[in-house]
Amino acid sequence: MHLSSLLVALGVCGALGAPLEQQQPLAGSERHHAGPRKVVDPYNPGTSDPFDKKIDSQGDELQPLPYRNGDGASVLGPRNRGRERQNPDLVRPPSTDHGAIPNMRWSFADSHIRIEEGGWTRETTVRELGTSKELAGVNMRLEEGVIRELHWHKEAEWAYVLEGKVRITALDTEGGSFVDDLEKGDLWYFPSGHPHSLQGLSPNGTEFLLVFDDGNFSEDSTFLLTDWMRLTPKSVLSENFRVAPEVFKAIPEKEKYIFQGSSPDSIEKEIPSGSKGYKKSKLQFTHKMLAQEPVNTTGGQVRITDSTNFPISKTVAAAHLNIQPGAIREMHWHPNADEWSFFIKGRARVTIFAAKGTARTFDFQAGDVGIVPRNMGHFIENLSDEEDVEVLEIFRADKFQDFSLFQWLGETPARLVKEHLFANSPKEAEAFEKAIRDAERDPIKDTELGDEENKIEL
Repeated sequence: MHLSSLLVALGVCGALGAPLEQQQPLAGSERHHAGPRKVVDPYNPGTSDPFDKKIDSQGDELQPLPYRNGDGASVLGPRNRGRERQNPDLVRPPSTDHGAIPNMRWSFADSHIRIEEGGWTRETTVRELGTSKELAGVNMRLEEGVIRELHWHKEAEWAYVLEGKVRITALDTEGGSFVDDLEKGDLWYFPSGHPHSLQGLSPNGTEFLLVFDDGNFSEDSTFLLTDWMRLTPKSVLSENFRVAPEVFKAIPEKEKYIFQGSSPDSIEKEIPSGSKGYKKSKLQFTHKMLAQEPVNTTGGQVRITDSTNFPISKTVAAAHLNIQPGAIREMHWHPNADEWSFFIKGRARVTIFAAKGTARTFDFQAGDVGIVPRNMGHFIENLSDEEDVEVLEIFRADKFQDFSLFQWLGETPARLVKEHLFANSPKEAEAFEKAIRDAERDPIKDTELGDEENKIEL
């Protein structure tokens, strides 16, 4: 079955003027942590790592250096040590990385912040991340009572509430009104051209991730109420709204965009109450994603929201993943859309297989955006032994789709698989065949689980 149906510290290590080798943890030394795990510093010429094991350079307080299995050298020139610790697999890539793949990672921490009254906003679009072609993201914060003014977009808008509470309003094409209060883990979706507004609620306002179904999106291209009103002749406004033109001398002289408003009352007291009564929209613009029953796996939980359970969301599908320590989002690919990932918590590495003999590994942490173009194979591995990775996988598609490498091989005749991978290695072929025999889907795998009988000594 398919899955869809189931700051970083910038301090300098070591004393100023000390030799570079002395500025790293002791070569070959082992660190003992609170848990049972031993950490061997891999960043020295004498360390051998033939299997390219994961390295949590931040959690283990290691300073990456470009040494790998006896090759490489120290760094003599200028360095950004904090960035190196955030991206250990760029400093010391796995030996399996090969060829040229464009950058697939961006951090919202590197995006320009537009600061407004009681809030701010920042973007990750194709301008910041050239591979973000299908989707664009906006991270926005609104204090209590602060309003993102009435507006609409050319693009459809999908959103995930990261923290706090927010009130949304919207109008459908039949004149139906929609008002709802949302909290952490909830979604909204506004189709292209549908007017709406957002407001932070008590006690601390809100912060959310907006996703638009075009990588070229810009918040500066939004259709704003105040902008249109001030750019329309007052005589026309008078004719349209049937009030004296002098009334419109009071409208703002510039766009409001984000501004401090009054605290809203209950929805029941705020909905329009004209002579014909309140016309409620027949459309459901919101959805409680984290309230969904999750798919429980051996290494975490998965929740999928697309047009099958959130019908209005015709152009954006998403999965919410919790990847536990010691677990991995299995090797897979998506046939119908690029993956646009947003990391909410934890630290992870992702290797992207791009065909043509190319592969590249990227590291991610909270606030980062990752791109995986459609059909490119990849995984998400939790680097930490203590903290979950929480990540959104988002797609410009009406339905979530993926293929599991494990399931594909398990559902393929064993003879074919063995002759592809282990033609001259019968012992290894037997162990692999046994591992994939049942082909039971496990999208987030606990990597410490496994059949002891399948482990072989080489």
